Amino acid sequence: MHVSEEKKQLHWKDWLGDGHFGKRLAVALVFFIALALFLHFRDVRTEVLEQGAIADKYIIAQVDFEFADEDATQVIKQQSVRDIGSIYRINEKQLRQIRSDFESYLLTRQDWRDKLKQTTFDELYKGADALENALAAARFTNQRTMQKMKDYGLLTDNYYLFTPENIQEPAILPSSFWRQIRDKVFAEGNFNPDTANFILESFENQTWNLQLDGVSERNLRQLVQEKVPTQYTPVNAGDHIIDPGERATPRHLAMLQAMKTAIAKQRNLFSIQTIIGSLLMSLIFTVLSVIYFRINHPAILDSVRKMTLLVMVIILTLILAKLAEYFLVNKTTYFIDIFRYPIIVPFASILILVLVSSEVALFASAFLAIVIGVTLAIDHDRFLILNLIASWVTILFARNMHKRKEVFTVLAKVWLTCLPVIIAFNLSQNDFAISHLFEDVLSSFVFLILIALLVVGILPLLESIFHVMTDMTLMEYMDPNNELLRRLSVEAPGTYQHCLVVGNLAETAARAIGANGLFCRVATLYHDIGKLFNPHYFTENQLGGFNIHQLLTPLESTQVIIAHVPEGEALARKYHLPQSFIDIIREHHGTTLVYYFYHKQLQQMGGDESKVDQRLFRYPGPKPHTKESVIIMLADTVEATSRSLDEISEEALAAMVEKLVKEKTDDGQLDNCQLTFEELGIVKKTLVKTLAISGHLRVKYPEKKGLSKKS
Repeated sequence: MHVSEEKKQLHWKDWLGDGHFGKRLAVALVFFIALALFLHFRDVRTEVLEQGAIADKYIIAQVDFEFADEDATQVIKQQSVRDIGSIYRINEKQLRQIRSDFESYLLTRQDWRDKLKQTTFDELYKGADALENALAAARFTNQRTMQKMKDYGLLTDNYYLFTPENIQEPAILPSSFWRQIRDKVFAEGNFNPDTANFILESFENQTWNLQLDGVSERNLRQLVQEKVPTQYTPVNAGDHIIDPGERATPRHLAMLQAMKTAIAKQRNLFSIQTIIGSLLMSLIFTVLSVIYFRINHPAILDSVRKMTLLVMVIILTLILAKLAEYFLVNKTTYFIDIFRYPIIVPFASILILVLVSSEVALFASAFLAIVIGVTLAIDHDRFLILNLIASWVTILFARNMHKRKEVFTVLAKVWLTCLPVIIAFNLSQNDFAISHLFEDVLSSFVFLILIALLVVGILPLLESIFHVMTDMTLMEYMDPNNELLRRLSVEAPGTYQHCLVVGNLAETAARAIGANGLFCRVATLYHDIGKLFNPHYFTENQLGGFNIHQLLTPLESTQVIIAHVPEGEALARKYHLPQSFIDIIREHHGTTLVYYFYHKQLQQMGGDESKVDQRLFRYPGPKPHTKESVIIMLADTVEATSRSLDEISEEALAAMVEKLVKEKTDDGQLDNCQLTFEELGIVKKTLVKTLAISGHLRVKYPEKKGLSKKS
C-alpha cells in the first residue's frame, strides 16, 4: 500500500516536472477549452433596473418577445371570481339540536315501532348519524357559482342549488335537495326504504337557519384564481420598455427578464457559427497570453508544474465568477439589485501572488478582470474598475504577507480602499440613496470575506499538490515549537545552534543576490535533523573533551557522519516535511569528501592513495541544483570551519571563504547549480561580512591595570 502510494506521488511529480512539450501543450489546451466554455456559455446581459429606481435613459426592446404580465393576469383573476356568489351552510347548533330531538323521540316514544316493524333502534340511529353528517357538509349557492366550479373542474358533490331570500329568517329547504340527499345517504341496499322515509320526514319538515360560509367562499375564490393561467403580453422589437424619469415597477423588470430569455434563445448557443466565434475568441486570448509569458516569464511556460498551477487558479476563478453570476442574476433570486458590484478577481490575485509571483498576479488580474467583466451579465464598466483596483491593492498589500491569518488583514485593507470607489459610483448616479450605499458596502464586504475564506482553505491544498513553498508555510515551519526543532534543541543543542547560525548566514547571502532568503533560513533549521540519531558523534554536541571517534576506525567514523544525510531524509519523510526541505537535506553536502577521516585513513595506509577507496568517504549526494541549495552548502561549510580559526578577522575570514569555495568549485560541487560567477562573488563577500559581524569584531581594548580609588 505504501509503495503504491509512493509510486502515485512520483508519477504526479513526474507529470509536473519541467520540460515535456506534449504535457505543456495539454495544459494550454485545457486552458483554451475552459476559457472557450466560459465565453460561450455566458448569460445575456440586459439593462439592469432596481425596483423603485428612476430610469435615466430609454430602454428599448431588442427583439420580439412575450412577458408574463402580472397586471393582466391579476385583472383576469379578479374577473374570474366576480361570478362567484355567496355560499351558505346549515347552522351547526340547530342541526345538533334537531338531531338530539330526533334521538329523544326514539327513546321516549314507542309508536315508531308500530310504524316500522322491521326497523331496529340501531338502524335508525345509524341513519340519523349519516344524515346529520351529510347536512353538516352541505353547501348552498347559486347556479353561476356551481357552473364556475364545473368549468374549473372543482368538485361539487356537497354543493346544492339554493339561496335563501332572507338569511335572517328560517328557510324551508327545497324537495329537490332532499331527493339528492336521499340518493346520497340512503342509497338502495344500505337502508330499508321505510326507515329512510321516516328519518327524512323527521328532518325535512323542519325550517332551517342558514348562515354564510365565508371560509368555503374564500377557498373557492382562491382555487379559481389559481386555475387562471398566466397572461402573456407581446412586445415588439423597438417598443419602449421604460422611459427616462419613469419609476421601475415589477412589470418593467418582468419585461427585461423576458427580453433576456428571448435574446438567449435567439443566440442559439449550439449553432456552428456561435461555437466557432467562442473558440476563436478563446484562441486569441490564449495566443496573446502565451506570447506574454514567452517574452516576460519563459520559465513558467517551460514548467508543466507552474503552468498547471496557474491554469488551475484561473479556472477556479472563472468557476467562482459563474457561480456568482448564477446566484446574482438567476430569475428566481435576482440578487444583482443588492450585490451590484461583485468583487471576484482578488481571489486569483492573492493566490497567484503567493504561489507564483507579483508580476504574474498583476497580468492575471488584468486578464481576468477583462474576460469576466465583458462576459458576465453585470455592469461591466464598474466591475472592471472596481476589480482592477481591488486586485492591484491586494497585490500591493499581500507582497509581504507571511501568515495565513494575514489574508483577512490584507482583504480588510482592500475593502477600505474599495469604499471610496463605491461611494464614487453612487454619487455619479442621479438617485443617490444611503440605503443603496449601505447595500453596496455590505455586499463588497461579503464578497471579500468569502474570498478570504476560500483562499485560506484552498491555498494549503495547492501548496501540497504543486509542491510550492510559500512564505506562509515557511513561517509555520520556523516555529520553535515544531516537534523536530524542539527535539533538535533538546537532544542536539550544538547542532541546533549551528543550524541557527548557518540559517542567518544563508539568508543574508541569498537576499544579497535576490534568492529566497526566508527559504534558506527555514530549510537550514532542518538540514541536519539526521544528527538526532547519533548526536554525540558530531563535534558541536560533544561535551567534556571526549571524542567518541577515538574508539572507531576512520571508515566507521565516516559511515556514521555520512549517515546523517539518509537518516535525515528518512526522518523528514516520516514527519512529512516538504520535498524542497528534503532536497536541501540530501544536497547540503553534495558528493563532497569527508576529508578529515579520509586523510586519517590515508595516513594509516602509509599515504598510498591506491589502498584507500575515496568513494567510501564521499557523501551520496546529489550535488546542489538550486541557488538556495548551494548557498546553504557554502554557509554550512564556512560556519563549521570558522570555529577552528585561531583569530577571527576579516582578512582571515576572507581567505578561509575563498579557499573553501575554491575547493567546492574544483570538486565539481557547483556544476549543477544556477549560480553565476557574479552572484558567487557577492555570496562570498556577504558570508565574510556576516561572519565578521557574528564574530563580534571590535576594537581591542587595552588591558586594565590596578586603579587607585579616589577618596
